[in-house]
Amino acid sequence: MKKLVRYALPALAIALFSSLGLAEGEVVAGLGNGNGLAAIGAGLALGLAGVGAGIGLGQIGAAAAGAVAEKPSMFGQMIVYLALPESIVIFGFLIANTLAGKV
Repeated sequence: MKKLVRYALPALAIALFSSLGLAEGEVVAGLGNGNGLAAIGAGLALGLAGVGAGIGLGQIGAAAAGAVAEKPSMFGQMIVYLALPESIVIFGFLIANTLAGKV
C-alpha cells in the first residue's frame, strides 16, 4: 500500500491537474465544457488502465518467475497470464480513442 501511495497517487494527481488545465483551455477557446470533460475522461481511462495493468503485471510477473523457475514447462501458460492485463490497457486505449473522437 505504501508503494501505491508513493508512486501512483502523485502520478494521478499530476494527470488530473494537467487535464483540468487542458479542459479549461478548451472552454476559453469556445469549444464548450463537454469537450473538455471528454478529454479528462479519455486521459483518466487510459491512465488508470495503465496503472492498474502495471500493478497487476508486477504481481503476476513475480509469481510467473517463481513458477517457471520451479517447473519450466509452465512457461507458455505464464505468458498467457501475463497477456491478460495487457488487454485491459488495450480496452482503456479504445475508450480513450472513442472519447477523443468527440473532442
